[in-house]
Amino acid sequence: MTSGANLSIQLSEGISVAICSDVSVMVKLYPKPSPAYYTIHEIYNFPVMTKTNTSPRLFVDDALKAESALVLDPAQAHYLGHVMRLRVGDAVRLFNGRDGEWTAAIEKLKKSSCLMTINGLLQPQEAESGPWLAFAPVKKTQTGLIVEKATELGVTRLSPVFTARTNSGRVNPDRMRARAIEASEQCGRLTVPEIAAPETLQGFLDQWPVARRLLVLDETGAGQPIAQVLEDLRGGNGGISPECGFLSGPEGGFETSELESLR
Repeated sequence: MTSGANLSIQLSEGISVAICSDVSVMVKLYPKPSPAYYTIHEIYNFPVMTKTNTSPRLFVDDALKAESALVLDPAQAHYLGHVMRLRVGDAVRLFNGRDGEWTAAIEKLKKSSCLMTINGLLQPQEAESGPWLAFAPVKKTQTGLIVEKATELGVTRLSPVFTARTNSGRVNPDRMRARAIEASEQCGRLTVPEIAAPETLQGFLDQWPVARRLLVLDETGAGQPIAQVLEDLRGGNGGISPECGFLSGPEGGFETSELESLR
């Protein structure tokens, strides 16, 4: 890290990002990264999950209300019975992105089916706003990691964007959504980010809402310093305005013509 670095963020094990006052973004691998994961939460004022409730947490599509019954899908039933080793009477937490988080009890549990009774509300649903993230798809494993970490950090929309140098020819939105659901279940979030359909860079730009500012990660260093941009985006509460989006290019970088179209 250079002496001008203002902030260091650990994105995942072994990968840290140093945000400096005189460059856009610097990425460096550390053999033994320090635990600085939650620093990014301070930028956006996202809550750090500190709850100690160890009951399994599942996302469902059904409406949630007190004293109602709910049947889980076979995959979720298998997870509770064979992975988590739960039994009849055990508690599970449920959320659907609309009705908050509820506690439920297992009434019947078989190999491929599970009947739940919803008991009480744990957390009411609150309006959520957050930045959008558009990115050039990479290899499957790395794409999954992008989805997971973006979900944990509060991104509300993920958009795969194909650029001239994108080295992955296709992307699976269903797999991305499954990874986002899993991340939301694990981190305590009450919603799952929207997964947009893959599109070309030009198609993406044509549909980008004018009111939402787009920040492009320019690896050439020709853009504004990221520290300055983040300071400009700070709202009255000291956090970054959620009405913005980030665009990350492919491993080989944007072509010059693409960067020109983004200016």
